[in-house]
Amino acid sequence: MIRFLQNQTLVTLEETDPNTTVLNWLRETARRSGTKEGCASGDCGACTVALGRVEAGRMRYETANSCLLLVSQLNGKQLLTVEDLAHNGALHPVQQHFADNHASQCGFCTPGFVMSAFALQKSGAGSDRRTVEQHLGGNLCRCTGYRPIIEAAQRACALSEPDIFTQQEAQTVARLQALASHATDELAWRNRVLAPKTVDELASLCQRHPQARLLAGGTDLALAITQQHQTLPLMISLGEVAELGRIDVDDERVFIGAAASLNACRERLGDIIPAFSQLLERFASQPVRNQGTAGGNLANASPIGDIAPLLLALDATLILRCGETQRRLPLDDFFLGYRKTALQAGEFIEAIIIPLVTVSPLFAAWKVSKRHEDDISTVSAAFNIHIEEGVITAARLAFGGMAAVPARALNAEAALIGQPFTRESLDAAGRALSLDFQPLTDFRGSGAYRLAVAQNLLRRFYLQQTQPAALEVSYVY
Repeated sequence: MIRFLQNQTLVTLEETDPNTTVLNWLRETARRSGTKEGCASGDCGACTVALGRVEAGRMRYETANSCLLLVSQLNGKQLLTVEDLAHNGALHPVQQHFADNHASQCGFCTPGFVMSAFALQKSGAGSDRRTVEQHLGGNLCRCTGYRPIIEAAQRACALSEPDIFTQQEAQTVARLQALASHATDELAWRNRVLAPKTVDELASLCQRHPQARLLAGGTDLALAITQQHQTLPLMISLGEVAELGRIDVDDERVFIGAAASLNACRERLGDIIPAFSQLLERFASQPVRNQGTAGGNLANASPIGDIAPLLLALDATLILRCGETQRRLPLDDFFLGYRKTALQAGEFIEAIIIPLVTVSPLFAAWKVSKRHEDDISTVSAAFNIHIEEGVITAARLAFGGMAAVPARALNAEAALIGQPFTRESLDAAGRALSLDFQPLTDFRGSGAYRLAVAQNLLRRFYLQQTQPAALEVSYVY
């Protein structure tokens, strides 16, 4: 049984296909047609909704692509759509600002933009243009042009006017806390999803059902349903296993629970490994980062998974769990081939460990893609290079998009270690990249282009340390 609040209405689902997306449930069952279907792949933002959950006794609202969200992921949360914002016949302040600033023409994309602006307003993150653009980066418009949309969002967030959700916050928190269950939930309708509450329950279920698909953020898994038209007969949802969402930092290490969201990683690590967080700002879009998880991005073994090069360069180790048995595996040994990992039957990623002693103060990472945001990498790279008295003493270089798996550039690393930190040394490492990788050609770029980009990113690393002014970029709007 899955229970959640649709605004303030309690919804209980007992016999619903777990393969149902929230978008389809809204439009076909709840008859909430304000939420639109555009791409059904998390790219356009027309289906954006807001999810509310209790955090430290307060409500936290985050956006999600309802086309990538399965109904079981609503368990214990509050779901808000564009229809829920207006109250007693009056528009919500965010909606009113969109109307006043002429931020809608055909209107198809408008509900998604409104929900993104609503979540930004509730977060209190600010109203400066860069923050607004970041939160609207997953929403596309074909008609209006973005200036009036951005201005509407800025004005709504600058005023941050109280609304019905502020007034009802204590009530909503109490109702959601009352929904919390300590038993494994289940939703069935020919197909099934199981929702454990603890890591021990999860480990037991994975052992009993090694064929089950693990549902974390669902931003990749849901595509199997919406794009490939697959049916997933059995899933195990990780969303309510609180231990998997932990991010702990001490003097020796960073501990990231496998189900910690990418946005949580970005926020927590901003002061500790700044380049890590900065690259995550370009990972997909805000709604995807809100739901997508660090462990999920590794487990799907994409050759261009943006988090993998970061963690490879940082010498990360995985904690893997099977039943009551834990084992530690260097991330270097995790990727075995295209979409193949070292995970055994019934085993799952429990956590990711980054030893802080391996993090160079010069650590840098970049992503090259056709769009600045909401796009898949052509090449991503992370450089963890230690320099003492002008000599390179250690180097870990990792790339995505260059091979069948994210991988380190071992020949390039060997070419650097022990050498002076000069342009000539970096150029020699760039030439060694051709021994490490023979990239494929696809519609994102040719193999020759990818190799040239990787070499240029090494040059960029050198310039960043020696001529940072040369890399300054001015954005013109």
